Amino acid sequence: MNTSADDITDGGEPRLQRALSNRHIQLLAIGGAIGTGLFMGSGKTISVAGPSVIFVYMIIGFMLFFVMRAMGELLLSNLKYRSFSDFAGDLLGPWASFFTGWTYWFCWVVTGVADVIAIAGYVRVLVPDIPLWIPGLLVIVVLLLLNLPSVAAFGEVEFWFALIKIVAIVALILTGLVMIFSSFQSDAGTASFANLWSHGGFFPNGFMGFVAGFQIAVFAFVGIELVGTAAAETKNPMRNLPKAINAIPVRVMLFYVGALIILMSVTPWTEYEAGSSPFIGMFLLAGLGAAAVIVNLVVLTSAMSSANSGIYSTSRMVFGLAQDGDAPGMFARLSRRRVPQNALFLSCILLLAGVVLLYAGDDIGKAFDMVTTVSAVCFMFVWTMFLLSYLTYRRKRPEVAARSTYRMPGGQAMVFVVLAFFLFILWALTTQPDTLTALLVTPIWFVVLVVAWLFVRRSPRHLERHAAHMTYLRTPDPEA
Repeated sequence: MNTSADDITDGGEPRLQRALSNRHIQLLAIGGAIGTGLFMGSGKTISVAGPSVIFVYMIIGFMLFFVMRAMGELLLSNLKYRSFSDFAGDLLGPWASFFTGWTYWFCWVVTGVADVIAIAGYVRVLVPDIPLWIPGLLVIVVLLLLNLPSVAAFGEVEFWFALIKIVAIVALILTGLVMIFSSFQSDAGTASFANLWSHGGFFPNGFMGFVAGFQIAVFAFVGIELVGTAAAETKNPMRNLPKAINAIPVRVMLFYVGALIILMSVTPWTEYEAGSSPFIGMFLLAGLGAAAVIVNLVVLTSAMSSANSGIYSTSRMVFGLAQDGDAPGMFARLSRRRVPQNALFLSCILLLAGVVLLYAGDDIGKAFDMVTTVSAVCFMFVWTMFLLSYLTYRRKRPEVAARSTYRMPGGQAMVFVVLAFFLFILWALTTQPDTLTALLVTPIWFVVLVVAWLFVRRSPRHLERHAAHMTYLRTPDPEA
């Protein structure tokens, strides 16, 4: 049974339940930082960039750390912010909330479609004769059932999903170290750290090979902002959000850089190719056939984790948009357990597009590349909105910024460095035919948004709900 949005309120606002504990948030942050792209896309990244891919992941992780710090400072400046679409709307205007919220929703729908494609592909590896629509449909049903009970149930599922990914990467690193220090022999040669530089150096494909690594690797980081989506459902956000964000650099160094160094030391980068998982390949090389099957299941779990996060985040974003009058009112309803179940149903229905795409062509890899590039571009738009909101926050509310106990390192100057980096990524996407096509398709989404906004901004419901929500956000915070 649903309750209306007004049945569970605080100062006239529907309230989600703060049920995500510190361990949930920590593992949610880790799970968000370890995307499907690391498991599924790193083979292609290594093949085009060579060992320079190590620097690619380090640079992207470094830049996104500042994006997350800006997001963290903004969310903690007002604990009434449900997510980043709230601070965008408050600081930049109602258009920003509309564009940020709906684009983030679209990001995760597209990413979820990519995950459904990936899941179906990996299930077919394990069970060759299974029709692709069966795993695609089954994962959507399972994730819906996991998200309906409560936000704590989502947090628990994501906790274990993330833990499985962590264990798999640590196992890979330890297995690889044993192979390296025992000088393991294979058809590709001897396992050694020297493989990092003895096959054409760190930049074997030159500068453009290095650039190509960025346009693939950036998708591996989508979801890094998930802790911001969960801000309204986090226990003690003043303590737990900073802890989760501050650990990002260590996680990037261990899970991305550490794993890639091991992979390319055990097997020279020249042996990797797009479409195959380096993680599975290394365990097979070590003669651990059962472990390779397990890693296949881990990759499957990683895609499940990403899809799970997508269903969660899209439902919360649509819930917030509906509260502002930017989405149909039926999505502003909460169940008795304070779960926006109507918004959950919408997300799951749209993920069925992934099942359709499975039959749009024979090449799952090409379908995955197309949707992940569109997703990465849209995520960069959302991250850019964080940074523009931060600049406005520093200009409009200097007294609040001065009181902040969680300030972004580098301040406004660092914002411009990161924005310049995003322009570099957009240029990198133009250097490869497949990503250029996806880049040229993406503006269609923003055209649709502009047209929708021209209608929505004049609607009485939007004007009334947005004004009420802004009043709520700007009144003294009882939790501060």
